[in-house]
Amino acid sequence: MVDATMSEKTPAVAANDTSPLLSKDACTSLQTPVYSDEFSSLPPSEAEILREQVQQTEKSASFLSLFRYADSFDKLLLLFGVLTAIAEGCMRPLMTIVFGQVTDLFSNYTRYIPYDEFYSPGFNYTESYYNSTDGYNTTYYNQTMFNTTESYYNMNEYIDPNYFQSEVNRLTVYFVIIGIADVALSYFSTYLFIDRGEVLSARIREKYLEATLRQNIGYFDKVGTGEITSRISADAILIQEGISEKVGYCVANFATLIAGFIVGMVRSYKLALILSSMLVMMMVSFAIGSQNMKRAIRRSLSGYSVGGTLAEEVLASVRNVQAFGIQERLALRYDSHLVVTEKYGLRAGICLGIMSGIMWFGIFGADAIAFFTAPMYIERGELTTGIVVTVLLTITHGAFAMSHIAPHFKAFTSATAAASKIYSTIDRVSAIDSMDASGDKLENIDGEIELKDIKFIYPSRPNVVVLDDFSLKIPAGKTVALVGASGSGKSTIVGLIERFYKPVKGQVTLDGRDITSLNLRWMRSTISLVSQEPTLFSTTVYENVEQGLIGSDYENLSPVEKRELIIEACKQANALSFIEALPDGFNTNVGERGFLLSGGQKQRIAIARAIVSNPKILLLDEATSALDTKSEGIVQEALDRASKNRTTIVIAHRLSTIKDADVIVVMKRGEIIETGTHNELIAKKGEYYDLVQSQKIEKEKKAAVSGEESSSSSSETSSTLDEKLDEEELLEKVKTKASVKVRGLGPDVAYEDVEIQAADESGYTIRELVKFIARLSRSENAYVYMGVLCSVIQGLSYPALGEFYGHAIQGLQFVLSDPGRMYSETYTYAGLFIFLAVLLFATTTAAISLYTYVAQRLIRRIRYQMFRNYLRQDISFFDRDENTTGTLTMSLAREAQSIDGLSGATFGQIMNSIVNVISSAILAIIVAWNLGLVCVACVPLMVLSGFFRFWVLSKFEETVKRSHEASASYACEAASAIKTVISLTREDDVCEHYHEALHEQTLNSRVASRKSAILYAIAQGMQYFITALAFWYGGNLLRIRQYGLLEFYIAYMAVIFGAQGAGIVFSFASDMGKARLAAVNVKKLFDSVPEIDAWATDGSKPENVEGNIDFKDVVFRYPTRPQVPVLNGLNLSIKKGQYVALVGASGCGKSTTIGLMESFYRPSGGQVLLDGVDIRSFNVNDYRSHIALVSQEPTLYAGTIRDNVKLGSPNENVSDEDMMDVCKQANIHDFIMSLPDGYDTLVGSKGTLLSGGQKQRVAIARALIRQPKILLLDEATSALDSESEKIVQAALDEAAKGRTTIAVAHRLSTIQNADVIFVFDQGVVVERGSHQELLAKRGKYYELVQMQALEEMQ
Repeated sequence: MVDATMSEKTPAVAANDTSPLLSKDACTSLQTPVYSDEFSSLPPSEAEILREQVQQTEKSASFLSLFRYADSFDKLLLLFGVLTAIAEGCMRPLMTIVFGQVTDLFSNYTRYIPYDEFYSPGFNYTESYYNSTDGYNTTYYNQTMFNTTESYYNMNEYIDPNYFQSEVNRLTVYFVIIGIADVALSYFSTYLFIDRGEVLSARIREKYLEATLRQNIGYFDKVGTGEITSRISADAILIQEGISEKVGYCVANFATLIAGFIVGMVRSYKLALILSSMLVMMMVSFAIGSQNMKRAIRRSLSGYSVGGTLAEEVLASVRNVQAFGIQERLALRYDSHLVVTEKYGLRAGICLGIMSGIMWFGIFGADAIAFFTAPMYIERGELTTGIVVTVLLTITHGAFAMSHIAPHFKAFTSATAAASKIYSTIDRVSAIDSMDASGDKLENIDGEIELKDIKFIYPSRPNVVVLDDFSLKIPAGKTVALVGASGSGKSTIVGLIERFYKPVKGQVTLDGRDITSLNLRWMRSTISLVSQEPTLFSTTVYENVEQGLIGSDYENLSPVEKRELIIEACKQANALSFIEALPDGFNTNVGERGFLLSGGQKQRIAIARAIVSNPKILLLDEATSALDTKSEGIVQEALDRASKNRTTIVIAHRLSTIKDADVIVVMKRGEIIETGTHNELIAKKGEYYDLVQSQKIEKEKKAAVSGEESSSSSSETSSTLDEKLDEEELLEKVKTKASVKVRGLGPDVAYEDVEIQAADESGYTIRELVKFIARLSRSENAYVYMGVLCSVIQGLSYPALGEFYGHAIQGLQFVLSDPGRMYSETYTYAGLFIFLAVLLFATTTAAISLYTYVAQRLIRRIRYQMFRNYLRQDISFFDRDENTTGTLTMSLAREAQSIDGLSGATFGQIMNSIVNVISSAILAIIVAWNLGLVCVACVPLMVLSGFFRFWVLSKFEETVKRSHEASASYACEAASAIKTVISLTREDDVCEHYHEALHEQTLNSRVASRKSAILYAIAQGMQYFITALAFWYGGNLLRIRQYGLLEFYIAYMAVIFGAQGAGIVFSFASDMGKARLAAVNVKKLFDSVPEIDAWATDGSKPENVEGNIDFKDVVFRYPTRPQVPVLNGLNLSIKKGQYVALVGASGCGKSTTIGLMESFYRPSGGQVLLDGVDIRSFNVNDYRSHIALVSQEPTLYAGTIRDNVKLGSPNENVSDEDMMDVCKQANIHDFIMSLPDGYDTLVGSKGTLLSGGQKQRVAIARALIRQPKILLLDEATSALDSESEKIVQAALDEAAKGRTTIAVAHRLSTIQNADVIFVFDQGVVVERGSHQELLAKRGKYYELVQMQALEEMQ
């Protein structure tokens, strides 16, 4: 059994590292999970409801099903392509007919000449012919010359040399005509299949994205975004390769097989049928082997899709990964999925090797059978030698055609395996189909919502009942607020109203109608949702807001009217001022997931998007959680206005935002504890009262402010907000490429990038790339050498074939003179054919298996090292437009897969053909040097046309890659924000934009496809032109008696075999082009050394860290926005053990300061000091090991809660006791223990199975387990309910003792006890002091506090 382990990893590896990857322990193969029904413990009716939301039936795809989306026009073009391919395949048998006429002409021309006069002195033709001392009688076996063997005994016919030359010229013209026809047929066949492959694969991509967008949300709890990206990029490319030019190649070769069989049957049906037994054996082995291959490839793809999901999660949260220094641990986890891919990829390769070995065994086995049976038929007089040779060669020729099919066979099995995965999603019937046109649309809606006796269970957590017998009525036009602890079911209610999930019992009604009876898209268009974590799309600010109009009554307004609505919505959301300050105003691109904007800015644009359509129902799930206090006040006022006369459901932890709600519903563990207005609930002094008290900001100890002063401060606040906001600086005057590429998804940028890419690549020669790949697979060199040895044996089998044929056919000539000798010689060489068959079976199987092993190891190593190198890059790398999460995830799948295109049978065939070309050329020159040189000199023309095709395709691949990356990134973005997409009813809009991008991509590819097809056609036609030259020039040499028939045919056959070998090599030009581009991209990544290098071993190690932090005149601009100043001479001094808070408006530089402390970026000027030492002098990993970060948007990874918490510890073997202690501190332990699986509960992709508050508490526990000297809290409690926040804040206060803590907070109640509060404005500190000191100053901090004060609520 092949060892699939890799050696010990090293923590820091150079970019060109070629050391093996993993320890044996780390590489234990993952077993494919056995399916068990996780719903079996539930009542059947409930189990069925949950089951239909998550389960997916695996579809089995056939080859023809790859063309399921071909329309009538496509089918017509494909039919024409098939017909031209068939005609091309018949050209070779047609050439054989002309070849036979030429052979007869040459034979007849020599009959009248005595042997001793024709051949040079000392050359005994008779002796050579009968004794076979020459041993290269490869000429007689290919044609029908032996049909006239008796003519050797009656040589009295005379042919005039001039007539002979004229006949040679005439027949040579036929060869040229066949060559020209082959060029035309090859061109049309190749181009049509390439073009239709592009069109149909684009159609499959569209259908897959459309099917994905119509799935219910429960489906996405099981399927990660990374898997969707892998399917839409890597798997769709596999399908494209399986329906493109390779189909034309195989149809042509299959036509050769059939045509050869027909000719054989016409000449001698008995012998043809006997030899066909080998063809049957080969076809049966193909049928069985292909099924095994398909199964293995399907499992391999499944293994990688899970790894792709993990990669997408990790790359999307790279700041978190680098902050915790968990790159290697996550890389090892990623590699554990690559083990599965490698294991089943190797199985598929071994299957292909055995199939190819059986094919070669069949080819030479047929020769053996022919020479075992032929003497009997010849002796009986039923056949002549010529007929035997004709039948043998037609059948063998067909078998050789099958050998040319074999290397492409993996493409077809990979395509069908990939299609089965994609079609399973396309054919899946969604439990809640967002594109279903059925259902009623109400004329008028009031907006009354009622949840009746609801029992709800998340399909991915069937053992946890979230709501049980839950009933709630929300009156029309009223504002209802839901408050309570995290995990109490608040967001679940929003999901049920939006029909993201199905309740297992009960119903949700809208105006008394069950929402399941309403048209889903219409219903969602009447509801606007603003989520806790706002999602923007990589397009302009204007288009992001405009998306809120989709499906509404305003969707078809004129552009002018739409703009007025959008501007008004932005004004209401307090977003207009900062939007107008952006470099291109409303036309500024916001970046992937809106990363170019601060959290508050994203939230305000999301709010504008929600209210722009004036919806009947407004759902606000923590809609203002990311806003600073000043913005929140005005946005809340806008939301209060927007809530008038419409049904509004508000989820809020910050209770000041819901004090004016008509009804406040207090929830706990899926039940309603209290309901009433704010004042009523305060009077009850119950659960709500306790929540309010916990959020109370400490009153200023001085006298209460008079009403006049209050009025004054209010006016000051208003004027302050009207001033230029701090966040205006974020994107000032930066013209990004991204803003140009919105609608087309990047073609313009793609071509610019290709030019840059080409410039970058100019330093990489083919030789350098080969050496680079060879270094990567250095540990498998022994297997490569063994594979090359096997390929050399295969390549040399062609001259051996001629040797054996010559002797065997020579033996048949003794039928009249010495039958015993005929049997003896033919049986001897039939036995040698069996030996050759067994030898080629062994070498072919071994070669392909060895190459596959090397390739799978290489693919795994490339993916693993690419992943490590991505995580090595500094954060500025991920800020660039071209390095979106979708693009990088696609590259991980695509680059290694492209290199895989040259592995296994393909690489073996190329090596085989190279040896064939060289050995054949040498043989031709040895036997007939001048004829050999003339013909061999033509082979470079074939090679040149093939090389130009390779060059065109490799350049074309660069363009295609960029286009695919842009479209894949778009699809990935849509899938990762599925809730936002379907709540906005953007499904058709997303599909339309995706269609436009793919259509433009298809149009752009056609020029390169035409060039590729014509160059391939020329290379194919050159075989016939070389044949024509060989016969014409050989005829001249024969006419002047320089060479005999034997030398001519030896040289000719050698050259033709060589030409065919060269042609085969460049039939893989597209694979070579893809592999070259992939190698360039991989090498460029491996060679890149970031400024802040996670692999760096230099730099000092911080010793005895106390936690003093100083910012001295720090100036900072983001590398992707160099013209925008973010920090303008920032000065901070934080003493060891202090609890420091950073407050201020969104975008003023608070999170940037945290980023600089984490050494994510280097300041443009000034210094950041730790204990008086510039942090640039420290080793970055050692420095970060003393810091823990809890981000504003918590990041969890697919796996268990245990895995996620323990990731925070530098010690991989941290005990469960320590883990539980920190979970208790973070107030999450009790919740975890209440789950059926406790700490082994799966959190889902990106932690989707937990609520926002639960995720945040797990993230806090992960930070605390690190035992850091410095604790960075970037809105660490923003997602927590008041009860949890109070406990967690107390835990954080406790955790802060003895360590330096820096907290960024908008909720000022969380930082009122801070030792020092720094107030930021425009990238500098404008105020500093304690809570009381700042209140006394009556400055900016005072304004913030006044807006959040809760005293008056009582």
